[in-house]
Amino acid sequence: MTAHDAVEVILAKRNGGTLTDSQIDWVIDAYTRGDVADEQMSALAMAILLNGMQRAEISRWTAAMIASGERMDFSSLSRPTADKHSTGGVGDKITLPLAPVVAACGVAVPQLSGRGLGHTGGTLDKLESIPGWRAALSNDELLAQLESIGAVICAAGDGLAPADKKLYALRDVTGTVEAIPLIASSIMSKKIAEGTGALVLDVKVGSGAFMKDVDDARELAEVMVGLGTDAGVRTVALLTDMSTPLGLTAGNAIEVAESLDVLAGGGPADVVELTVALAREMLTAAGRDDVDPAETLTDGTAMDVWRAMVRAQDGDPDAALPTARESHVVTAPATGVLTRLDAMAVGMAAWRLGAGRARKEDPVQAGAGVVWHARPGDPVTAGEPLFTLLTDEPTRFERAFASLEGGYDVGSADEVAAQPLIIDRIGG
Repeated sequence: MTAHDAVEVILAKRNGGTLTDSQIDWVIDAYTRGDVADEQMSALAMAILLNGMQRAEISRWTAAMIASGERMDFSSLSRPTADKHSTGGVGDKITLPLAPVVAACGVAVPQLSGRGLGHTGGTLDKLESIPGWRAALSNDELLAQLESIGAVICAAGDGLAPADKKLYALRDVTGTVEAIPLIASSIMSKKIAEGTGALVLDVKVGSGAFMKDVDDARELAEVMVGLGTDAGVRTVALLTDMSTPLGLTAGNAIEVAESLDVLAGGGPADVVELTVALAREMLTAAGRDDVDPAETLTDGTAMDVWRAMVRAQDGDPDAALPTARESHVVTAPATGVLTRLDAMAVGMAAWRLGAGRARKEDPVQAGAGVVWHARPGDPVTAGEPLFTLLTDEPTRFERAFASLEGGYDVGSADEVAAQPLIIDRIGG
């Protein structure tokens, strides 16, 4: 590998230039090894945020991050693989019913997930509310479970894209999180290294999403679909609405309970709609569009996979889920129709109740969160429950109330803004 100088690479991007393949390969490798200092990579990240990257640069940057670690290989499996990645939202428990639905249709789902930070919940936090369930699996355990059951939701190992792990932590404290080339390469380096044959991206748009603007979300989706395609992974993206939270719950154990309702053939209509839509995309990308994923929710096969998946990771699918020690009901201020429910307000309330964390090392409460008893368009009655707030620590209620203030409106039915759940489809 040709040696370069960190200042030379920083200046090239600061001055609006295009980084060469050699510069990119060197700087990612040198940063991973510790030969490029954090302050130098911070300067480069800021230059990328301000001046952007060409498609070829982002592709090479992603490839260099993949090359910093191991790549998984699922070619030994007897079925095709497909995965889903969501950019994160409020009440976004879709992975929980989705993985067993797709597995029940004959496609293996290697879902390497993360923990929550801030107002967006983490899939592993939700699953860790199930007594006994463990997130850490060896590669051999992961492969064996994919072959025997067809679905795994677990923590990503340290060996996948270690350059991304270092850079992700750095972006968080240097004001460079929003750089689309760095977001796209961060997500796609891990997903491509994971080795899945097909990938469906759920790119959230709205107040509770990372991307508030539909044009920014579309740009991110197009870049990620391009990166996946360049790497030989069949990739498609759905832009989905996150101005209103998904379902009726935001928390950990309460989102598991809602997911179980979906797997049992019930559950909120929006959660079912998005689960089935993403499942259809995953199955089509994996070459199995001959089966209807909706049927697995009514015939019990998806629930069977869920129970086997939980049991394989030492969880007890029959155990009672944890409940919060304290609850408080917020009542509707007037009679009418709920015209607006802001996803960010609900997400912040759940976080302040203890369902999320401010720092990676913070604990979360399994039973904490918010339940809302109406969605936009539903009738509400003055004095009747609108939200139930759940926490183990009653001192948290006051800040949660403050988060919800101004986060919802009650009015007449003609004031409800109709927004489709699925806004657009990119790629494929």
